[in-house]
Amino acid sequence: MDTWQPPTTPAPFAGPLVDTFGRVADDLRISVTDRCNFRCTYCMPAEGLAWLPKHEILTFEELTRLLGLFVDRLGIRSVKVTGGEPTVRADLPELIRMFRETAPGVDLSMTTNGVLLDRLAGPLADAGLDRVTVSLDSLLRHRFEEMTRRDALDKVLAGIAAAEDAGLVPMKINCVVIGGTNDDEVVDLAGWAREHDRVVRFIEYMPLDAQHAWERAKVVSSARIVDAIDAIFPLVPEGPDAEPATSYRFADGAPGGIGVIGSVTQPFCDTCNRLRITAEGEVRACLFALEETDLRGPLRAGASDDDLETLVRQTVWRKWSGHRINHPDFVQPERSMSAIGG
Repeated sequence: MDTWQPPTTPAPFAGPLVDTFGRVADDLRISVTDRCNFRCTYCMPAEGLAWLPKHEILTFEELTRLLGLFVDRLGIRSVKVTGGEPTVRADLPELIRMFRETAPGVDLSMTTNGVLLDRLAGPLADAGLDRVTVSLDSLLRHRFEEMTRRDALDKVLAGIAAAEDAGLVPMKINCVVIGGTNDDEVVDLAGWAREHDRVVRFIEYMPLDAQHAWERAKVVSSARIVDAIDAIFPLVPEGPDAEPATSYRFADGAPGGIGVIGSVTQPFCDTCNRLRITAEGEVRACLFALEETDLRGPLRAGASDDDLETLVRQTVWRKWSGHRINHPDFVQPERSMSAIGG
């Protein structure tokens, strides 16, 4: 991958939200809070982080205005609500209702740790949420507690069941695989997927922790994960996935399936269509971006939709060719995953 250089031509003022490599951004992640009720070891320290003051977080009205702008003027077709942990944002179902009323045709989902879904799944579904993605890194209570620093496995499993009962499907279960920690559970999780007709996606361990303690030696490649599962439960590749995951079904026709997201060993940067808004209104064109564009300041200063659209188009136009995790000049973002928005 060549060293990225900023574009010398201006961003287009109309049409798809495109970058200089021809990639079209039509998938938006909107973080509604930087706070989280877990303390996952691969994301933040045990004591947590310094949360943003409330006045710095975008209001429901500001978030909804931006959503409308991105959908109506910039061609966003899929929106995922993230955090932090989005369910800790007060009155989240009301925000989802506002989103749905503003963008009735958009694909609206949420990523969550699931611990509050037992009471929120129904209200969120009623408000217009389509489905959820739930994080589940272990089926062992002691290990789950070690990885999340919370004894909450039973609550998460109950939340998953509640989300299914509420119709927040098709659901995906995300598992971050860390060598020497939970990589010995990938086959068990695949068996759990078969038993409960669920899809588990295994995600390679990425350098997005606040402590900057990520170690390449702990990355378990997607290829190794697939091989381990295939040896016990033979797999058949599925067709192209709209997500970055490579998907598989079970060869014997059992329900459920698995996916792998090889962000480190098999980057999908060439086809990336994602864009992110942080909880305080910064736009990021890449998960590993080292620069952001402030929308909150202009928004609160009275910027027009034309002004905001120009800022977003310029940000996407400057998007680099891809992260450089596999290059010696890689620089880890200062923000952790919880502060960026998943």
